[in-house]
Amino acid sequence: MSGHNRWSKIKRQKAAMGATKGKLYSKVIKEITVAARLGGGDPAGNARLRAAILAAKEANMPKDSIERAVKKGTGELEGESYEEVMYEGYGPGGVAVLVECLTDNRNRTSGEVRATFGRGGGNLGAEGAVSWMFQKKGVITVKPGPTEDQVMEKAIEAGAEDVINHGADGFEVRTTPVDLHTVAVSLEGAGLQLGEQKWSFFPQTTVKLEGENAQKMLKLLDALEDNDDVQNVHANFEIDEALMESLQ
Repeated sequence: MSGHNRWSKIKRQKAAMGATKGKLYSKVIKEITVAARLGGGDPAGNARLRAAILAAKEANMPKDSIERAVKKGTGELEGESYEEVMYEGYGPGGVAVLVECLTDNRNRTSGEVRATFGRGGGNLGAEGAVSWMFQKKGVITVKPGPTEDQVMEKAIEAGAEDVINHGADGFEVRTTPVDLHTVAVSLEGAGLQLGEQKWSFFPQTTVKLEGENAQKMLKLLDALEDNDDVQNVHANFEIDEALMESLQ
């Protein structure tokens, strides 16, 4: 398992903790609000909103909180207006980093993200600096239970591109961005228990980190994700799992 995947697992574990759960709720509420503003409040006709609501349910967010976020997005309730911004930069060891943000103040967020990169041993780049190194994919989590062959067979039939086995954590099915929900519906109809459904960015090449650079990179990622305006962070590093365990 790559260090990057291991880091993703650590993020999921942290999200289950109380203090972090409050931040997770805040990020999901922002995503629901923006999705509803851009595509309407009906999840049946709004793929992005559907994915955001599923993420909220996976995080055990109360139903009334979800409904309020949708209504803020459609204008039925008063709320903040968020703007989508993608920042690109470099971390320690030349690692490429994408930072997805939802903000009500672009200047504030830009300054904070720039400062975080600087403190973390990296630097913020210009638009297009590293995004070409990543591919956007749909990601569907399949909960543990079935065998890899069973998931693979059903995923291929549904039109998926790839299946990654995460052992006790289940499986990750990857699709083209446009096929995310079509494949998810097919997998669910085939009897698989699904978890999170989202779009993510995957690096086409990776940079292996060791020693001080590995430690600095993990601290930079934590600092970026701790920013309330940051929704997701993607990076093209790999760290040996044994080293990752020792750093944690």
